Amino acid sequence: MMKEFVALLCLPVLLAIPSLTSLAQSNGEQNQVRKDMRAGNVRSLREIEERVLPTMPGMEYLGPEYDPAAMAYRLKFIRDGRVVFVDVDARSGAILDQRR
Repeated sequence: MMKEFVALLCLPVLLAIPSLTSLAQSNGEQNQVRKDMRAGNVRSLREIEERVLPTMPGMEYLGPEYDPAAMAYRLKFIRDGRVVFVDVDARSGAILDQRR
C-alpha cells in the first residue's frame, strides 16, 4: 500500500521530466544565440522577425527555434491547420528555405 502511495506521489515528477529536458534544450539554444549575437556572428531575432513576418500575410506566427550548428533560425507559422517552416540564415537574415 505504501509503495503505491509513493508511486502516485512521484508520478507528476516523472511526467514532468520530458518537459524539463526540452526546457533545458531551449535554454541551451537561447544561451548559444546570445553568445553568437554578442560575438557579432548573428542578427537578433527581432531583426529576423521584422524582415520575415511581413512576407507571411494571413499566417499566425507560432515562434522561433535557433540551430546553433547551422547558425539559422526556424520560424514557424500556421494557417488553416497547415504549418509552414521558414528557415533563415542568422548571419545575413536571408531566407534559406520555406516548407509546408
